[in-house]
Amino acid sequence: MEFLPIEGMRRRNRRWPDEVKARIVAETLRPGKTVAEVAQSHGVKANHLSSWRTMARQGKLVLPPPEDEVEFAAMVVAPRVPEHAATGPEVAEIVMGAVTVRLEAGASVERIAAIVRALAAPA
Repeated sequence: MEFLPIEGMRRRNRRWPDEVKARIVAETLRPGKTVAEVAQSHGVKANHLSSWRTMARQGKLVLPPPEDEVEFAAMVVAPRVPEHAATGPEVAEIVMGAVTVRLEAGASVERIAAIVRALAAPA
């Protein structure tokens, strides 16, 4: 027996396990991938995928370790900068909990994504 969808009928809402969400979000972090194309390839609406990415940034969704090698960066320990001190536009910062990573001017998107994945990886 075969069931055919009837035009105009709404699809049932699907439940996505957190592991699947995390794997799909991790795909969007690969160089050259866009949220729209990853969403389409998995049959997910782009706005849902964007909200999953927000969950990952907030630490509510743990991403799997990257499939490629992890990139290491030199770390310089410096005194905490007061919040009212202005940082120039050439300095990018990644803040995850109590950790603040300041990147050099002109850091590539790939490098920033690699650092975020490394910080978000479970210990």
